[in-house]
Amino acid sequence: MNRTKVAVIGSGNIGTDLMIKIMRTAHHLEMGVMVGIDPASDGLARAARLGFETTAEGVDGLLRSPLIDEIGIVFDATSARAHQDNDAKLRPLGIRVVDLTPAAIGPYVVPAVNLDEHLDAPNVNMVTCGGQATIPIVAAISRVAPVAYAEIVASIASRSAGPGTRANIDEFTETTSEAIVRVGGARRGKAIIILNPAEPPLMMRDTVFALVALPAGEAAEEAKERITDSVRAMVAEVSAYVPGYRMVQDVQITGIPDDQPVGTLLTEDTAARPTHQVSVFLEVEGAGMYLPAYAGNLDIMTSAAVRMAEKIAEKGAVRGAAKDAVTTTPAKEAVK
Repeated sequence: MNRTKVAVIGSGNIGTDLMIKIMRTAHHLEMGVMVGIDPASDGLARAARLGFETTAEGVDGLLRSPLIDEIGIVFDATSARAHQDNDAKLRPLGIRVVDLTPAAIGPYVVPAVNLDEHLDAPNVNMVTCGGQATIPIVAAISRVAPVAYAEIVASIASRSAGPGTRANIDEFTETTSEAIVRVGGARRGKAIIILNPAEPPLMMRDTVFALVALPAGEAAEEAKERITDSVRAMVAEVSAYVPGYRMVQDVQITGIPDDQPVGTLLTEDTAARPTHQVSVFLEVEGAGMYLPAYAGNLDIMTSAAVRMAEKIAEKGAVRGAAKDAVTTTPAKEAVK
């Protein structure tokens, strides 16, 4: 089987876990180059021991790599700000980019919801860990009833939030909120992240709170059953590529009292006042390949990114084939 050679930019926790997942689980991908900026990072050391090419000179080092013309897909696991520069340098080469930062240069992708929609985009954005965990649930609810408002709360262990995650907190809330609308189908979205300092560290927990308008009488009960079934099916879909993804209790659907103010949560053009609130409680346990089990927030990001890259490689939509990509330039000429 022909495999697409990939590079990982970012030799921290996420990038190192990506490398190991590619080695152990990928069918269409082959690890090529690990890229970092800290020569002493554990990720670069592990990559070197495993026989992969490494560089501590960032994306410029990758562009000078003897393997650069073989690289079809690049994963960027740095920060939102760094990704802007990295994408600008990679774009002229026609290399496909899977962005694990909240930079959101390319379209949002949540594999369980829209895996096949952006296979030809030169750059795809994997939203955020909270987005990967919760947007599938919002989409599952919106398949049954219009979601006027969806709010997600992602609680992660403080230990699993490295410098990149902490630097991206503002982008996390903005990107996730927007993706709740664009991918999840909600009329309005809001995202909150909590860095939980508890010791021992707790696993990632996510809450999805959605406001929906359901019909009256027996039709409402039928709609509740359909929402519950849709959410359960979506959890099974996500857990197919993130085995530690699960609900911690069944879907909760309760009526909204007439005197409960909800107007401030809605957009001005909301057609009907929501009648019910839907609450879903999730837990994400990491696979433990490189990261500890409590770091489900990082594991779901790397799992989703590998799932997307596998689909791109399977389709053959790699270097030089991306829609709207400019004419491919040999890398050595691009860095002269």
